[in-house]
Amino acid sequence: MVAKKIRVMMTKSKNGRLKNHQQCLKGLGLHKIRQTVEVIDTPENRGMINKIAYMLKVEEI
Repeated sequence: MVAKKIRVMMTKSKNGRLKNHQQCLKGLGLHKIRQTVEVIDTPENRGMINKIAYMLKVEEI
């Protein structure tokens, strides 16, 4: 069975954000603005994405 993936792009800076939100970005593998990563669609990743949705652009693959 193939795992679903989500394409996530960071649209806003992490400077001045809450420490928890910065850690969510790090957990998703995002470091720079306009950087795009593909992550596996798991409840853990969805939770991090929902927490910092105001900083991300999300696209399901």
